[in-house]
Amino acid sequence: MAYETIIYQSEGGIGRITFNRPQAMNAITPAMLKELRSAVLESGKDTDVKVIVLTGAGKAFCAGVDLKALGDQKLVNGKVGDILDIPARELIDAIREVPKAVIALVNGFCFTGAVEIMLACDIVIAAEYAKIGDTHAKWGLRPTWGMSARLPRRVGYLKARELSFTADAIPAKEAERIGLINMAVPTEKLEEALQTMARKIMANSPQSIAAYKRLYNSNENMTLDKSLELEFGSEFEITDSLERLGQFAK
Repeated sequence: MAYETIIYQSEGGIGRITFNRPQAMNAITPAMLKELRSAVLESGKDTDVKVIVLTGAGKAFCAGVDLKALGDQKLVNGKVGDILDIPARELIDAIREVPKAVIALVNGFCFTGAVEIMLACDIVIAAEYAKIGDTHAKWGLRPTWGMSARLPRRVGYLKARELSFTADAIPAKEAERIGLINMAVPTEKLEEALQTMARKIMANSPQSIAAYKRLYNSNENMTLDKSLELEFGSEFEITDSLERLGQFAK
């Protein structure tokens, strides 16, 4: 499929989806959100793809919503409206539901709506110079793509309040320290870190990864008892167990 606002490439088991509006710091438009979702679904169906990567062209991962994309639509009570909310939520649902690991490769600035997309990913690797921030309050906006639910679950309610109330953009190393991302690496090591992580994931059972992803996503809103009940009572199709255990026996 041909895309206008993103680039999609599949190579070596990795489906790489790149935000491709570098002249606008990859700011989000409704068209981009729809294309991102389409590419995630395309990667999900491609049997050669084992890991999906989201990243940005140029010096930014994504600067958040391009408010120019709203056109004549007026902001009401700090909401960007259905023109962005609906495709954004559909994209985030696709990221969470695709039965493959999705890695956010944060190569630069990552603000607001981009953070909400990042939070939906399974693993986050960032360049050390990258800045990450929830700037909704700076612009008189409120989150509508899941920030208030996912950010405190990632970093705790106290730290989430600090990040959202101050609208500070924090360095990737600080984001790593507070558990917002998995790791921050020197820029020149970013691709190496991605390839290392992807190889480790691809060496394991894709069906087990899919099962884990579904369980982890489902567990987020459950009590411990309900989470255990889900794990104990769930059935998943995993057909490569004997083959893999046979390799262990050797």
